[in-house]
This record gives sequence, structure tokens and C-alpha cells, in this order.
Amino acid sequence: MNLAPLVEVTRGANGVDTVECVHYGSVAVVDAQGRLQYAAGDPTFLTFSRSTLKPFQALPFVEGDGVAHFGLTQSELALLCASHSGETFHVDGVRSLLSKAGCDEHHLQCGCHTPTFYSATGKRPPVDLKPTSLHHNCSGKHAGFLAYCAQHGLPLETYLDPAHPLQQAIRARVGEVVGVKGDMLPLGTDGCSAPNYALPLDKLAGAYARLAASDDAALSTLFAAMTQQPEMVSGTGRNDLAFMRMAPGDWVAKIGADGVQTIGVRSAGLGIAIKVVDGNMRALYTAAVAVLKALGLVESPESTGLAPWVAPVIKNARGIHTGVVRPVVELKRVA
Repeated sequence: MNLAPLVEVTRGANGVDTVECVHYGSVAVVDAQGRLQYAAGDPTFLTFSRSTLKPFQALPFVEGDGVAHFGLTQSELALLCASHSGETFHVDGVRSLLSKAGCDEHHLQCGCHTPTFYSATGKRPPVDLKPTSLHHNCSGKHAGFLAYCAQHGLPLETYLDPAHPLQQAIRARVGEVVGVKGDMLPLGTDGCSAPNYALPLDKLAGAYARLAASDDAALSTLFAAMTQQPEMVSGTGRNDLAFMRMAPGDWVAKIGADGVQTIGVRSAGLGIAIKVVDGNMRALYTAAVAVLKALGLVESPESTGLAPWVAPVIKNARGIHTGVVRPVVELKRVA
């Protein structure tokens, strides 16, 4: 694999730092016509899209007039694309989505986990917290799946089966967006049990360039929902929320598990996709900020809301400074 170092983690004392870890990966920066502009490592690296796929999984719902049919608010539509933090307003939004579709939380097949809010903010969950499927970061996407099935008279019990008509429609539509036949996309199962697809990194970047810059009605609708309601897509203390607040209405950002980050920039007509191959999310956040800086999209991130991810200091359990996470990614101009 032709991978590149993206981030180093150091450990040291007395002002002398030694590199302890190196996180390798790849970066692809593509324009709205799918042309590669900048790269690091292997820009065609085959990458499971994970949660970066969510806006495109919502396309059949939007194109099937689901928004008007159920009277969704823009906040509720944004939840279809979310990896939310399970905060009260997220849970209330998902509950409303389900109710409009004639469903409830028992129809969700995403499982449950402790709300991401706690890991993102460093707070301890209450001892009496009892998470449900509504708190799962993908529950909004699943609520959208169920709504599509309810609207079109499709089975609810098997909505995650890759052979289900909804999942077949998603696969075909994703293939159209990325320029690869849907049945050629490698299939996997995501952490929330939904079908997920592996894409060459440059194809994933191209999808986000189109999400940000396309005049396609459905893509524009989803872009508007995500960028105008970024707190619904992400959550308190999260990097995607910080990215989208940096350039309101211009940047759309979406992380995926195991080291995937995508960003679409409307004003520049660019899509960015990053993969840290060992799946380290700490390294991913720092790499993403460094790529934005290298592209000239942000000049001094350390003085902005992106500061927590520029070069995070590592402290041990006693609060002693033991090292730093620092970017080493080098983008090369391709076109």
C-alpha cells in the first residue's frame, strides 16, 4: 500500500520529544467533476465509507418526496445524515421522526450505546443512565429508513437486509453518485447493522464535492439541512460541528468510524476524503485540520474553533504533559 504518514504522536520530557507512533493513511481532494486535485498517499485507497455515506443513503427518501409526505422539519431531515451525540434535542428529533412515520423506537434495529455526548465532552454518564436505541448515533438514519418503508408500503422487519428494496435503491443511487455500478460496490455491515459500501477514496471525495456544489435538487436539499442544522448532524464538542460552524453554509463535514473524514466545500467546488488506516480517530481530527490549512481554507486554525485538534497535548492521568499529536501530512498537487 502506497500510504503516507499523516500524524505523529510524540512522548518526551525536559523539552525533548521522541516520535512514539506514526499514523499512516491517504488523502484525496477532488473537484465537482471528479478530477483529482491534491493527494497524499494512495488517493484510490479502497475505504469503507461508514457514516460518511449517510447523506447518500438518504437520497431515495428525499427523491421519493418523503420530506413533504411526512412534513419533516429541516432539523429532522438533518438527522437522517447524522452521527448524533444522543443529546436531548437529538433524541426528541428522532422520536418525532418515528412518530410521523407511524413507528416507535422498538422498530429501530441499530442497537444502543452510551450517548457520544459523554466521550466528546469528557463528562461521566449519570449512574442511572439507561440508553435506548434512540441514543444510538445512527438512529436518525434508521428512522429515515423506516419512514421510507412506511411511505412505500415496504416491510419494516427486514429494512436492513441488503436484498430489501430500500437497500437496493440506496446501493443503486450511491453507485450513480460515485460513478461506480452499484452491484460492483464491495458490501459490508456497518456498526449500526446497515449495509455499507467500500469506495475508492477519490470517489468518496468526489461524492462530497457533488454534495456541496451540485445543482441536483435532492443533494442541495440535504446539503442545506446539514449545513444549516449542523448541531443535529453532530453534537456538542464534536469536530464536524466545529468544521461546519467555521464556514456556515459553505462547508459540509461528516466523519465515519475507523478513521474516515469527508468535507465538501461549496465555494471552492472541492471534496476532501481522508482515511487513517489504523482507524485512529484522534489522529484523524488533527490530519483533517492540517489538510484544510494546507489547502488554504483556514489560515490560523489554532485561533479558531478548530484549535482543540490542531496539535493536541497529551496528558496522563495526573495531568502531566507527556507528548503531543502533530500533523505531518504533505499534500501534493496533482492537477
